[in-house]
Amino acid sequence: MYKLILFITLLLSFSIDTIANAYIGPGMAGGVIAATIGVIIAIFAAIFGILYYPIKRFFKNKKQKKTNE
Repeated sequence: MYKLILFITLLLSFSIDTIANAYIGPGMAGGVIAATIGVIIAIFAAIFGILYYPIKRFFKNKKQKKTNE
């Protein structure tokens, strides 16, 4: 009986140690989420920055042509 309890205790202690090494914590998950959202926002900001001025210039030129006629 003593050997069975010792075996179960050793088996559980090894499995707990493995699980504890895999734990990354809530701070790491928050950092991953913040980095992902930051990358997505940066992509949308880059697309907006590239497309904004040509579209703005197009409408400005269209408005000036309309007033010159």
